[in-house]
Amino acid sequence: MRCPILNQTSPLNARSSFEPERALQLARDAVTVEAQALLALRDRLGEAFVQAVQAMLDSSHRVVVMGMGKSGHVGRKIAATLASTGTPAFFVHPGEASHGDLGMVMPGDTVIALSNSGESGEINAILPALRRLGVRLVAVTGKPESTLARHADIVLDSSVAQEACPLNLAPTASTTVQIALGDALAVALLDARGFREEDFAASHPGGALGRKLLMHVRDLMRTGDQVPRVGPEASFSETMREMSRTGLGATAVVEGDRVLGIFTDGDLRRRIEAGEELRTRCAKDLMHPSPKLIRADALAVDAAELMERHRITSVLVVEDDGRLVGALNSNDLMRAKVI
Repeated sequence: MRCPILNQTSPLNARSSFEPERALQLARDAVTVEAQALLALRDRLGEAFVQAVQAMLDSSHRVVVMGMGKSGHVGRKIAATLASTGTPAFFVHPGEASHGDLGMVMPGDTVIALSNSGESGEINAILPALRRLGVRLVAVTGKPESTLARHADIVLDSSVAQEACPLNLAPTASTTVQIALGDALAVALLDARGFREEDFAASHPGGALGRKLLMHVRDLMRTGDQVPRVGPEASFSETMREMSRTGLGATAVVEGDRVLGIFTDGDLRRRIEAGEELRTRCAKDLMHPSPKLIRADALAVDAAELMERHRITSVLVVEDDGRLVGALNSNDLMRAKVI
């Protein structure tokens, strides 16, 4: 089978001289057009936007987002943003909805339908079915007089004076406005729901924020035999062996389970530089008293902040009664990608 040959007049074969200054000017013009479209959107936000937010707050069901073509790509992003900020949402392709996927939509859902023209055949074809389901329909369209707008309960005007495309054809400024409207809805909803950083982290457990807000010291700390410790009368050589055994770079000095102090690699280096005779010293003479401690139920990010603030690389973990239960160093935090 021969490969098709592009027509010699095809734009793909057209060779034109690249003009850097023209390209830069077009880029600036595109940004300007989209910025102006966003400012115009800001100025016309009003009662309809409030009604859309209220409809989604009042619903005990989900938000279903629909859109064709570029509006469909935007719709997927809007659904993802809503879902990650406390509003259960998902995307349904309008074309697939006519062939069974409409079963994903339940009575009581709120449907956000995006269509710049308001005349997308795939969306308009399912409008009667959506009405029979009893959903609340929010239209995001650039044509408030369109078929979609006439069938909607709430209309959000996403019109633009012009596209950023120099041919005024490719969806550019219009899709930017759609994205901004979706973000505005998500922001208003998360605020109204009292959505917090902890809630965001719960839906992003694999992300950096999730690690910072969900991971606790107890999840990362060394425990049991991996926590170096010596008694106050331990000799210098015993203390050094215990420091080396676990590779923590420090050892706790304890009486029973109560922390008296800590001796670290840094303490050793400073004493050697000062010319001290260490071989005859015991742990209680070597240790740094009143070390920085942290509780096992503290956030791991708090341990990282404590180490950074005091310029230390290890911290001992204690219970409320001061009993030593673990140890943590900066390497443990880095492996967990907390820092």
